[in-house]
Parts: sequence; C-alpha cells; structure tokens
Amino acid sequence: MSEYILLDGNTVSIEDVVEIARFGKLAALEDEAKSRIVKSRECVEKFIAEGKAIYGLNTGFGKFSDIAITADQLDELQRNLIYADAVGIGRPFDTEIVRAIMVLRANALAKGFSGIRLSTVETLVEMVNKRVHPIIREKGSVGSSGDLCPLAHLVLVMMGEGEAEYNGVVMPGAEAMAKAGIEPVVLKAKEGLALINGTCAMMGVSVLTVYDALNLLKTADIVATLTVEALEGIRDAFDPRVHKARNQRWQEAVARNLLRLSEGSQLTTAQGEQRMQDGYTLRCVPQIHGASRPAYEYVREVIENEINAATDNPLIFPDGEMAVISGGNFHGQPVAIAMDTLGIAVAELGNVSERRIERLVNPTLSGLPAFLVKNGGLNCGFMVPQYAAAAVVSENKILAHPASVDSIPTSANQEDHVSMGTIAARKAREILGHVEYVLGIEWLCAAQAVDFKDKGLLGKGSRMAYNTLRGAVTFMESDRIIYPDMDQASTLIHSGALVNAVEAVVGDLE
Repeated sequence: MSEYILLDGNTVSIEDVVEIARFGKLAALEDEAKSRIVKSRECVEKFIAEGKAIYGLNTGFGKFSDIAITADQLDELQRNLIYADAVGIGRPFDTEIVRAIMVLRANALAKGFSGIRLSTVETLVEMVNKRVHPIIREKGSVGSSGDLCPLAHLVLVMMGEGEAEYNGVVMPGAEAMAKAGIEPVVLKAKEGLALINGTCAMMGVSVLTVYDALNLLKTADIVATLTVEALEGIRDAFDPRVHKARNQRWQEAVARNLLRLSEGSQLTTAQGEQRMQDGYTLRCVPQIHGASRPAYEYVREVIENEINAATDNPLIFPDGEMAVISGGNFHGQPVAIAMDTLGIAVAELGNVSERRIERLVNPTLSGLPAFLVKNGGLNCGFMVPQYAAAAVVSENKILAHPASVDSIPTSANQEDHVSMGTIAARKAREILGHVEYVLGIEWLCAAQAVDFKDKGLLGKGSRMAYNTLRGAVTFMESDRIIYPDMDQASTLIHSGALVNAVEAVVGDLE
C-alpha cells in the first residue's frame, strides 16, 4: 500500500481525507491532475496577454467587480485580497480540521478549473506533509462567496505571513515555513481568489463530523442494547416481523443490530414475563435510531460529492474553445442544509440517550438502587451526571436550529444570499461532541446497573461493551470525582475503540 494518498480532484473519499487529516498519512498530487492544473494556468496566462477582462483576475472583487485593474497591479490585487479577507474571529480550528481544509483545497484545485500555478498547489501539499498548520480562526465565514475569511488565514501562511503551528508550537508563519524548509509563495494573477473562493473550511469540519457520525450511530445502538439488558427490557419489541411491517429499512437494520448485540442474553425478558410493554426509549430504539440513518446517508452523499467539486469562481475551461465563466459554485447551500440535517439527526440520539439515563438512575423506573449507588443519601451516585447530560442535550436543541435558513446580504448587496454553511458545520460538530458525552454517561450508568445484577448474563455484544468500559473505569462503590470517568468513556467512544471492540465479536454492525 502506498504511503501517499493521491489527490486527483475526482475520486478522493471521506476516509482518504481523514487518513491525512487525523492519522497523518501523506498526500500527493496525481500526475493527470498536475497536467490539468498546468493547462488551466496556461489559459490564464493567455488571457492576461490578450488583456481580456476577467473577474478577479484583472478586476476588483464583489461590488468592485466592474473596476479594471492594470497589468502592473495584478499581483498586488491578489495579495490585497488575502489581507482584506483575513478577518477571522474566535478560537482556532483544531489541527485536524485545518489539515482537512488544506487537503480539500488542494484536491479542489487538482480538478484543473482554477487557473492556479502548479507550484502554488504543490506548496500547499508540502505544508500538509511537513505539518505546517496555519492558525485559522473558526468564525467569520458566511459560506458564500465560499469560505473567504478562514481560507485567507490559510493563504497568509503560504505567503510567509500570519501565524502557524509547527512541531506543536505556534509561531509567525514565516518562521514556520522556514523551519519546515518551504519557500513562501508570491501570489500571481487569479491565485489568491483560487485559493480562498470555495467551500473547503465548512467542508473540513463536515468531513470529520460525517466520519465520526457513523461511529456515533453504531455506538448508540451498542450502548442502548446494554441499557436494555440492564433494565431487563422486552426483546419481543425487536422482532423482525414488527419492523418489516413498518417498511423502513434503517429501522429494520437497527432492530437487527440490537438482536445481534444481545444474542445469548439472559437478562432480556419476554413480553408479559415481567411487564407487557417497555417505555418508548427502550421499546422504540429501532424507530428512533433508525430515523437518523437515512439522514446520515443523505448527508454523506452530499459531502462526498463536494470533496471532489470545483467550488471557486470564475472557472477556467481549457479544453476545446477556451472559456472563463463566472458562476456560483462557491455557494455553500448544499453543505449548509446537509450539515443542519446531520445536527438534528445526531441531536436526537442524545435526546433519547438522556431519557434512558433517567430510566437507569430513577429507582421507580429501574427497580435498581437510586442513582445506581450503595448507601444512597451519603452518596449521590450518578444523580448529577444525568444533570450534565440534560444540560448538553438542552444546549443541542438550541444548536440544532438550522443555520441554512438565515442569510445576511454582503458586499453592498452584490452577494445578496449567503449559506451560513460554515456555521451549520460547526454546530453539527459541537452537537456530535455533546452526544459522545451523553452516550458515555449512559454507558457508565448501564455498566453500573449491570454490576447490581450479573454481568455473566449479558449478550455477546453487550458483554464486550461492558468489558471495554470496565477495562478503563471501575465500578463506583461510593462517590468519587466522576468527570475523569466521563472523559474516559467519551474518549473510548470518539476513538472508535468501543465500536471496534464490539464489532470484533459480533461482526460489522449495519
């Protein structure tokens, strides 16, 4: 297997981006992509020589698009664009998101529609591989014309300016580039615009969030199964005949997951054995979790398509009759609506998990010691982790309000509808992080509940879920500082350790 992932502008996947951004695999431009980049740049040089008026090449930007720029000012125009757009607000993006942004921008340029020089794209790829990470502030993009503000902070470092993180230390961009042995870029005509006019900041957040969401969907099924067993839930509710009658395939898939995970369980009960029906948060897990699955599939398709999209403006078409066309591929609305959808779908997993936590800690509902602790009163047990879960679940309801339905015109109404797609992506990622904690709290509570029974009676998959947690977090005999346990559970979920351990026993979950 090659140590490089090839960026060709056409076939890069979500997993490819994550391999580079999170796990440090190297990137390289594919040979045909290099040829396309060169051919596109040759068109730009030809247009410059002919004196043809082209937006962003020899005109101003936005409302200034009708103002001509003289030939001797073209480089200054691009430099000024980056200076003007680097107006980010707030804390920096995480390093893995910055790396994803860089990879996505290089891959978009590899399509060969941007008119940028090959050497400039190669500098960007070299920065990824040598781990020069621009400090990109999270806020300031309205998602059209693309992610101008965050991407401008990226380009500052390419120019030897701004700030970057190198070897774990934040330093001036020029110093980071020098330490890495990378020559800064002097932007030429069209290049500043080619680098910043696109959806790659919202996409950097989105790609990692979509990747993590699949892990979360599986985690929700695993943790819910452990809770069902801890509460001696009724297995008949997951009978395939029930779910086939609904005609919702992802509901059926979740029901199959629950049955596989609880296979061999002696804790689940039959209908009428202890009670006739369970509460909805147990009985309706397939219906609730299953409803988030088609939303995820839709979002994944949008994001995978956008990875290999040309999203700047104008686009250069070098084949046949050469053309340069101004359009609107920078507009982030497809990503905005998709990520708003994902935020809602993921928030629901947290909503129902928090309600299962309540069933576990409430002795009236569980038949277990109050708040899952001995000597209640002297000890509070898991009383307050449920508060914490309730707090972030409530916050998620605010965050789940869609960003994509909002728009504030910019550039003197030239850019009169914007997507807010970067906000949608950031909100979805924050929701996901909250739900990882909520599911972690449920996991802690379910394991504690099992310890009041007999862990040997668990099903095959849920037993592995229990063992995975107990390898890191012990039974709580009496009150102790709980947040490290919550952190540990959340980390095991986010890293995929829980899903990997369980799937090693039961096979891949649907």
